[in-house]
Amino acid sequence: MKINIYYGGRGLLDDPTLYVISRIENVLKELRVKVERYNIYEHKNEIATLPQTFKDVDGIILATTVEWLGIGGYMQQFLDACWLYGDKEKISNTYMQPIVMSTTYGEREAETTLCNAWEILGGLPCSGLCGYVEDITTFQLNKEYNLIIEKRAENLYRTISQKIKSLPTSNQAVKQSVLRTQQLNLTPQESEQLSKYVSDDTYVKQQKEDIEELATMFKDMLGQQASTDDMPYIKELEAHFIPLREFKACYSFNIEGIKNPLYIKVDEDKLDMDGKALFDPHFKPDFNPDLLTSVNYICHLFVVKKELLDQVGGFRQEFDGAQDYDFIFRCTEQAKEIVHIPQVLYHWRCHQDSTASNPESKMYAFEAGSRAIMAHYEQIGRAHV
Repeated sequence: MKINIYYGGRGLLDDPTLYVISRIENVLKELRVKVERYNIYEHKNEIATLPQTFKDVDGIILATTVEWLGIGGYMQQFLDACWLYGDKEKISNTYMQPIVMSTTYGEREAETTLCNAWEILGGLPCSGLCGYVEDITTFQLNKEYNLIIEKRAENLYRTISQKIKSLPTSNQAVKQSVLRTQQLNLTPQESEQLSKYVSDDTYVKQQKEDIEELATMFKDMLGQQASTDDMPYIKELEAHFIPLREFKACYSFNIEGIKNPLYIKVDEDKLDMDGKALFDPHFKPDFNPDLLTSVNYICHLFVVKKELLDQVGGFRQEFDGAQDYDFIFRCTEQAKEIVHIPQVLYHWRCHQDSTASNPESKMYAFEAGSRAIMAHYEQIGRAHV
């Protein structure tokens, strides 16, 4: 049996909830229950991902103190994440015990809030524990209080072991009538972060499928060209670039005297949606490894020898969103000659959802780029500072 504890307080030393969940945790471990505890405030930047941790649990404990006559912001955000991104089928088979200890008014209302929320989510709330604590030391030394806490832990263990059911409630009927069916207007960044944890959000699923489809298209393009061309080239789909024969002419002119160039990069600019105006030219420097780890200045159109492609491999799915950045790193790690053609041979088309005009439109790409940088540092044996 496995039970997770989610603590929604702020970790204050005098919070009696911390003492209660520690006692419960000890009792459960004596019963050979695997217990994992999550202090939500320690995950405040990733609360939306916490529902993933439900996947192998039999039950959970939601524990908090009273803040502003309620369950507090961290616990509310956690319940929101369960509603938006939790696996509803898993939740429907998961028991929840509420624990609310307070040094002010409102512990009963907070316990009721947790039970109602879990029922509306479709879960199985069971008998919990709430109380008012005036002095934490006196509370901890009271044997009767400690016995009550231990009995609550044993009740939770017994309820899960015997799969005890409860009578239906009105909250379950409310859940059936208000369950969200419309799409959520999540950003691509949220989609990327939450794609592993989504259960019934069709919009996020579609965003993930779009990202994976784009990565597959890149891989297919690369594979087809690599099978026939000595120097397959990689380009973005939202682009205009000069005909291949002109590129080969520039290539022949600029690599004169270099016997075996394995990697070639070119300059670029941007193209408006009407395809008429060119602007913001990007005249790139010669190869600079330090600059490359700060920003993907090589970016879009580049060319590699087939022998180098065979050596480093193609795009890797774990870097979707910045697969070209990861591929560039691996090529530059192995290439003996890196050639820069100082001519604009690529026009990057701009629209409102492209990073060309709005870098924040695809934040997931920045996160994937960070992972690519760390993988590069690990490959070359350099610590990231």
